[in-house]
Amino acid sequence: MSMHRPIRWLLLAVVLPVLLSLAGCNAVLLSPAGDLAVRQRDLIIISTGLMLLIIVPVIVLTLVFAWRYRAANADAHYNPDWDHSTVLELLIWSAPLLIIIALGAITWVSTHKLDPYQPLTRLDESRPLPPGTQPLTVEVVAMDWKWLFVYPEQGIATVNELAAPVDRPIRFKITSTTMMNSFFIPALAGQVYAMPGMETRLHAVVNRPGVYEGFSANYSGAGFSHMRFRFHGLSDDDFGRWVQTVRAAGAPLSRATYTQLAQPSEREPVRRYGSVDANLFDAIVNRCVQAGQVCQKDLMARDAQRAAGLGAAVCTASNTQAEPLFGTGAAGAGEVLR
Repeated sequence: MSMHRPIRWLLLAVVLPVLLSLAGCNAVLLSPAGDLAVRQRDLIIISTGLMLLIIVPVIVLTLVFAWRYRAANADAHYNPDWDHSTVLELLIWSAPLLIIIALGAITWVSTHKLDPYQPLTRLDESRPLPPGTQPLTVEVVAMDWKWLFVYPEQGIATVNELAAPVDRPIRFKITSTTMMNSFFIPALAGQVYAMPGMETRLHAVVNRPGVYEGFSANYSGAGFSHMRFRFHGLSDDDFGRWVQTVRAAGAPLSRATYTQLAQPSEREPVRRYGSVDANLFDAIVNRCVQAGQVCQKDLMARDAQRAAGLGAAVCTASNTQAEPLFGTGAAGAGEVLR
C-alpha cells in the first residue's frame, strides 16, 4: 500500500494538468463565431507570440546560467573582471526594442481596423460585404440587473434574450440606465462600455448558427453576477419566425412598463414585448422617459443658444463701444449678461 500511494499521486500530478488543459479547448475567445472576434483572437495570438520571444529566452537563459555556474561545477570559467560586451549589449537591447516596435505597429493598425464604431466591410476573411446590405439595428440598455434589447425596425423588445441572423451585420446602439456597465458577447466581438446619458456603438456579425453567452463585464452592484443573457445566431428564416413569435406572445413595452422594468431586480427571466413605445431608446439616452422630464439634448441645445446669444452680445459690445468689454462696474456687466 505504501508504494501505491506515491504512484497514485504521481499519476494525479501528470493527469490533472492534462485534463485542465483539455478543458480549455472550448474557450470561446479562441473559437469565436464572428469575424470581429476572430480578428481579435488573431491579434491576441500574435501579440502573445511576440512577447514570448522575449520571455522564453530570458527564462531559459536564467535556468542555463544557474545550472552552468552553480557552485558544484568546477569547469565553469569564473571571470570577475568582465564587465562589458558590445555584441551582448546589442542583442539585449535591440531584440526587445524591435519586438516592442512590432507590437506597437500591430496594435496601432488593429485599433483602427477593429474600431467598434466603424461599419463592417466584410462578412469574414473570404467574403466582402455585399453592396446594399443593411445592418440589423439593436438598441441595448444595461439595467439593474438585466439587459433590454429593442429592435426598432421590427418593433419588438426582449429582456435577457438576443437574436440575430447569421451573416448579417449588426449595429448595436448601447446605453445604460443608472451606472456604467459593459456589454460583452465573447463569441461575437469585444466588450463595449454602456454609460448613462451616452450612446456607444458596436458593429459586429455572427458567422455560424448557435447559442452564445453574453454578460456584463463591468461590476455594477449586487445583481452583477447574474446579469447574463443568451445570444442566438439564427438563419434568416429562423430569425423571421423568432420575430413573429415575440410579436405574438409579447405585451406592449410602454414608457410606464419600462419605468417598472427599470427598478432593480436580480435573476430576471426572459421577457418579450410585441411592440415598443416610439423613441423609447432616445428618451432613455436623454434621461426623459417619464412625463415632465426635460431631455438632456434639449437642455444642451438651450445652453448652446444662451452661449451663442452671450457671444453675440459680447461681439456687439466690443465692436460698438470704446469702453471695456463688459462695460464699467457691476451695472455694465449686468447689461451685457442680460
